[in-house]
Amino acid sequence: MEKSTVIGITAGLASIGIGMYLKGADPHALINPAAYLIIFAGTAAALFNAFTMKELKRFPVLCKIIFCGQKLTDKQEILELFVDLAKAAKQDGIVAIEKRANEIDDAFTRTTLSMVADGFSADFIYEVAENDIKQMEERHRANALIFSQGGMYAPTLGVLGAVIGLIAALGNLSDIDKLGHSIAAAFVATLLGIFTGYVCLHPFANKLKRLSAAEVEIKKMILEGALALQSGASSLAMEAKLQAFIPVSERKQRND
Repeated sequence: MEKSTVIGITAGLASIGIGMYLKGADPHALINPAAYLIIFAGTAAALFNAFTMKELKRFPVLCKIIFCGQKLTDKQEILELFVDLAKAAKQDGIVAIEKRANEIDDAFTRTTLSMVADGFSADFIYEVAENDIKQMEERHRANALIFSQGGMYAPTLGVLGAVIGLIAALGNLSDIDKLGHSIAAAFVATLLGIFTGYVCLHPFANKLKRLSAAEVEIKKMILEGALALQSGASSLAMEAKLQAFIPVSERKQRND
């Protein structure tokens, strides 16, 4: 479970509820099926118009990442892996790298190490791995764009919902009680649209970008380690190179 997402949504809902209470607004006004239909169905319709089905099929997986988190390889584990490989390569040669590569589950690490074991040049390994990273970044950018675009559509549809509500309110000019209720209901869609866009969808897009950046950094660390192995770096040189990817505070914590 990604605690920050749960905390963020809970705090957002609580702030709206408490704010309405302090302002003397009736929370029951939020029970407005038409507003929810306009915002959620309208935003979904806009996303279907903006993206292909292939792209939108990733939506459930992305929601799972946002709410459940993403398991990334620990940087210290990567450091220890490549330090061990550097030691093994010095003792047993390239065979040690090939044997260890076949035991690794992560496809990127396995492929990169296999290229080192097969004797490919540093330039070739860098080019292949860098292309893999760039393709991943582009996929992640497209994934985050679904949420950022949804965050742009939802508030606009909130204005549309308010306009529809005001049209309905104008039909009740003869009844002051109904007129007040209709105007209040009209702005529920605006509130819902702004909340959905700026408390949920835009922040979700940003979270996906941050997770993508973290994954890219891990892959670059793996690539750096593979290139160091290819050049015949010692275990001490390997450790010095890869420690640069670990924050100093974490480095001290782990070394202690």
